[in-house]
Amino acid sequence: MPSLFPDDDGPAPAYAPLPGPDAPLAERRRPHTLADYAGQTHLLGPTGVLSRYLAAGRLPSLVLWGPPGVGKTTLALLLAEALQKPFAALSAINAGVKDVREVIERAKKQRGTVLFIDEIHRFSKAQQDALLGAVEQGTVTLIGATTENPSFEVIPALLSRCQVYVLEPLGADTLREIVRRALAEDAALSQLNVTLAEDHALLALSGGDARKLLNLLEITVQSTPPDAQGVVHITDAAVQLVAQRPLARYDKGGEMHYDVISAFIKSIRGSDPNAALYYLAVMLEGGEDLKFIARRLLILASEDIGNANPNALLLATSCWQAVQAIGVPESDLILSQTVIYLATSVKSNAAYTAIRAAQAQVRAAGVHPVPVPLRNAPTRLLKQLGYGQAYEYSHQGEGSFVAQEFLPEALRGTRYYEPGDNPNESKMREQLRRWWGEKYGY
Repeated sequence: MPSLFPDDDGPAPAYAPLPGPDAPLAERRRPHTLADYAGQTHLLGPTGVLSRYLAAGRLPSLVLWGPPGVGKTTLALLLAEALQKPFAALSAINAGVKDVREVIERAKKQRGTVLFIDEIHRFSKAQQDALLGAVEQGTVTLIGATTENPSFEVIPALLSRCQVYVLEPLGADTLREIVRRALAEDAALSQLNVTLAEDHALLALSGGDARKLLNLLEITVQSTPPDAQGVVHITDAAVQLVAQRPLARYDKGGEMHYDVISAFIKSIRGSDPNAALYYLAVMLEGGEDLKFIARRLLILASEDIGNANPNALLLATSCWQAVQAIGVPESDLILSQTVIYLATSVKSNAAYTAIRAAQAQVRAAGVHPVPVPLRNAPTRLLKQLGYGQAYEYSHQGEGSFVAQEFLPEALRGTRYYEPGDNPNESKMREQLRRWWGEKYGY
């Protein structure tokens, strides 16, 4: 992204220069005022936090976090324009520390400059460090845009100087309004006789991404021949023909998202790899976030398999790491392998029920005092009070075990963990019985 920083001796340029007639529809329809901006009403509505900032005539440094095509770049431009602030833009893909420092030096001559950095998650630590002083001193107001979780991708020192705001995928009503206005107001499309007969394919295949939506709309109009009356009919079939993708009737932001993930998890829990693979395919074809799927597999590996097969968690963890490294489309293979393994694994929810039972005990009865022999004794006074004195070091006992009391007095003999009925946990039960005898009833 080229810098839009004004020349020192000349007038400031337009914040978002008007695109030419040959530009893609998504670029031609880029909003030029906040009034035309679509969606994100939680930030820009009457009570939205960004609306309040603008009403006060100020803007803090901030990070805009959201998926592609929801208006992060446009919002940065319009915020700077609304406050009539000098504006500079850099892309983390091709800008280095030198570029950052040059912009900061020029910004010192024009205080209040808004510095927009697209894909800030791609900046190295050194590049992000170069921003710290300018942001803290107010030389620039930073607006960073990222599709990745800033908690992991932006250094803590810079993140602490910024407010983080989440931009949401655009909803169906917002997408429909974008299409309606494009057909009515775009210089090229408005000259054509276009009828939107169906919009499910447009909305579903866009995945809440306005850029993808408008690009798909444009090529569908261009490639669909008019009927005898000269009318271009936009149908689901016409959109699918252009997109070369069958329409998976799956809305990753709607009710079906929750129904499918529920069926997916229950199919793995129920040891049906075929059903699990079907629901996995539905999510993949519907554009579901791969990391969302992998996270759910991580949870399932402990909740529904646990110590019946400890390798399940190891494979699910490897799957999570691999999905992040590989991305689309090859991650479907990794997810498939993991789903099949988890679905065909022996099952146990013992770890899940054990921690829930312990948590319920703490919520119901509060926290009991820790037995004195188990308490830490870092000072002479605490040692004189007997802290830690009666504790027996387990590794000095036979088999590295010494029978002693670890639970608070009021909870002696309480059993939270009930080993599952499977070979691995049956061995655990036998070991617990050898260690503790009848104490816990194993």
